[in-house]
Amino acid sequence: MTTNKKMGLTTQDAQALQEQYGKNELTAGKKQSFFIKTLHIIAEPMFLLLIVAAIIYFVLGEPRDGAVMLIFVIGIISIDVIQEWKTDKTLNALKELSAPHVTVIRDGEELMIASVDLVPGDTMIIAEGVKIPADGEIIKANDLCVDESSLTGEAEGVWKVTVDNAEESDDYWRRDYCYAGTLVTQGNAHVLVDKIGALTEYGKIGTSVASAEEKPTPLQKQTGSLVKLCAGIAAVLCALVGVITYFNIPEHVFKDRIIESILSGITLAMAMIPEEFPVILTVFLSMGAWRLAKKNSLVRKLPSVETLGAVSVLCVDKTGTITMNQMTVTDIWARNSDEDELCEMMGLGCETEAYDPMEKAMVRYCEKCGFSKEHLFGGELITEYAFTNELKMMGHVWHHDGEIIVAAKGSPERMLTICILTDQERLEVNDKIAEMSKKGLRVIAVGVMKPQTEAEIPKTITQAKLRLLGLIGLADPPREAVKEDIKNCTRAGVRVVMITGDNGITASSIAKQIGIPNCDHIITGDELNLMSDEVLQEKVKNVSIFSRVVPEHKMRIVKAFKANGEVVAMTGDGVNDAPALKTADIGIAMGKRGSEVSREAADLILMDDNFSTIVSTIEDGRRIYDNIRKAVGYVFTIHIPIAFSCLFAPLLGVSTTNLFLLPLHVVILELIIDPTCSIVLERQPAEHDIMDRKPRNPNESIIPGKTLAKSVIQGLVIFGTSFGTYFMFLGQGNTPLARTMGLVIIMLANLVLVQVNSSNQDFVFQSMKRLIKDKVMWAINIGTIGGILVILYTPLSAFLKLYPLTIEQFFMAAGIAILSVIWYEAVKLVCWLRKKRNN
Repeated sequence: MTTNKKMGLTTQDAQALQEQYGKNELTAGKKQSFFIKTLHIIAEPMFLLLIVAAIIYFVLGEPRDGAVMLIFVIGIISIDVIQEWKTDKTLNALKELSAPHVTVIRDGEELMIASVDLVPGDTMIIAEGVKIPADGEIIKANDLCVDESSLTGEAEGVWKVTVDNAEESDDYWRRDYCYAGTLVTQGNAHVLVDKIGALTEYGKIGTSVASAEEKPTPLQKQTGSLVKLCAGIAAVLCALVGVITYFNIPEHVFKDRIIESILSGITLAMAMIPEEFPVILTVFLSMGAWRLAKKNSLVRKLPSVETLGAVSVLCVDKTGTITMNQMTVTDIWARNSDEDELCEMMGLGCETEAYDPMEKAMVRYCEKCGFSKEHLFGGELITEYAFTNELKMMGHVWHHDGEIIVAAKGSPERMLTICILTDQERLEVNDKIAEMSKKGLRVIAVGVMKPQTEAEIPKTITQAKLRLLGLIGLADPPREAVKEDIKNCTRAGVRVVMITGDNGITASSIAKQIGIPNCDHIITGDELNLMSDEVLQEKVKNVSIFSRVVPEHKMRIVKAFKANGEVVAMTGDGVNDAPALKTADIGIAMGKRGSEVSREAADLILMDDNFSTIVSTIEDGRRIYDNIRKAVGYVFTIHIPIAFSCLFAPLLGVSTTNLFLLPLHVVILELIIDPTCSIVLERQPAEHDIMDRKPRNPNESIIPGKTLAKSVIQGLVIFGTSFGTYFMFLGQGNTPLARTMGLVIIMLANLVLVQVNSSNQDFVFQSMKRLIKDKVMWAINIGTIGGILVILYTPLSAFLKLYPLTIEQFFMAAGIAILSVIWYEAVKLVCWLRKKRNN
């Protein structure tokens, strides 16, 4: 099957070839079976305790209680399995979104496809920053340079040629061929795919694609330590309660005393272990990442979601992030008033197939002035001087209209070093550069040289002696919303730092327009080269503009900020930005104009390259972390009344048949707690002052002392009211009624607790107002109340050793439940009044 180089493959041909050759991947990804995942969930200590408790019921000769226990255990496991399935589905969807893509020509049109769908015969289009996904022949190229060090070990880039222009060679690595796994560092090309997957040179090496073992994040370590601590305390108290229970029932036979003691200990252990913590982290981070993806922020590494809330320095590029990336030539200055010559030489200095936004703008301007592409590029291209970050200039040598022309352009600072000018002329040019830069224009200098013979053509651009023709001013206006976004960042304690390859005066002008603080303090790339790391570390405290920097400088800047204790988010789009993106706490790659390499190195991909999206993402990161903290505090609070009730009843000499909570009742409460902490609290919107706070300290505990104290006090109050009510009714001789009153109080208090703790500042009615239209919230609340009514007023109540309440008793329990939690609103009111007085 042959490929038409202009039309590419047809869709039908591509499908047929994929069936023949398979996917473009080294090894098929292995998926963990659903059964294995279920076994992992069942193996959790909490579920093992529940199953042991059910077995003990059967041993005691209570098959009905054992069966009911198992039914509820299956219910809880089902909730976790469904949540695991949803999380996997979310993560797989995110993985597909972040999968590498490549542009191909199919059916005569350029089409973006997933790299795994490439087939032999495809014509793929590669450009600067792309990680080449398959082996193939180069059929068309423009300044193509490829880093093949991953295969050959040679660090120097390889300048590629097309198949038609290739010279015969015995070298194994061909210059007219591209290899999978290598990086395009400059230029672009059309490549005819030859080999894919394991058949590529990269595949032959047998590179392992198994993902590295994931290390736990600081947040996971913290919650893991909390679970272990609680489990340790639970083990000690379990043994203590078991011993106390044994001595509380001397009238029982030895076997029953042992079993009853074990059952009491297991009940307490179940109540104490906060097994919800791992669920909270998994659900909150994965759902948070999914919500961010809907807002054009694609999270590649889940732990970065928690880091977002701590960002204190935001390093951003000017072009395309702060500005609209819509370059337009708005001003030109011809030294000898010959604008036509200036315009023509500017066009001759551009690539024949421009891919840089500035060059595209220049070619458009040339066409507007009457210089068509056919006129500009119709001559013979003798040689070219490639643009590099070090040179910051480039040029082309043409046979054009019967003469040899060296047309060059680049940054004025560098171009002036190779232009023939008197001191007076140099001063005049510098004044004009400053004038244009102060308008916020990107300034490019254009020069020309006309050798008489090819022998006189300079070997490098730095050897050229140019006649300066003039300056080109390009405008790229700031995005409309950026000024407000900068204000929001400043208010939130997030410092915005502009890092650009542009002139410092131009960058400063743009910074003033959008309100970046300290925009008069500028460090240039040349100045940065002369600074030690220690000096730079001190300078970055007051500098917000870094100009004329190359990508290598970015990593030094990031390290300097980090050395000062800042949490740094860094944007990047080029191949050389990858080290800086990896060094930053949060690496943010540009999704539209970013390179594949930068996207692989980043934690976050910005799908719309918009500064507003970064600010929105930081706000969401703070919301997610806030909600994780609320959920952890909630778990502590709600476990206290359950655990203390299981502990105090045996200590007060309550017999095993009259206990407040049996294992079955702990299971019922878990059925309520799990969805509350993993669904309801995850959906909580951001608090109104979330961007008025300073960034959080990344080293602080997930549950600081103040939050822990609040959780403990709230838990103790709920325990006091529920257990006190149970104990009061127990004195009337009706154990099922006493148990039911206490249990209903905890269940209803749980619903109120979520609303009260959904905000640390807003009152409960404000929180409820924000979620009045949330269907999930209504479903959870109605489901909980409906579940209470079912277990109270159906035959199920007898199975659960409960008692149907009268209307008066039910409303009494509801009133006590509300009072046990709503008191915290008074604390909020006092804090609000104090804050208002201080302001």
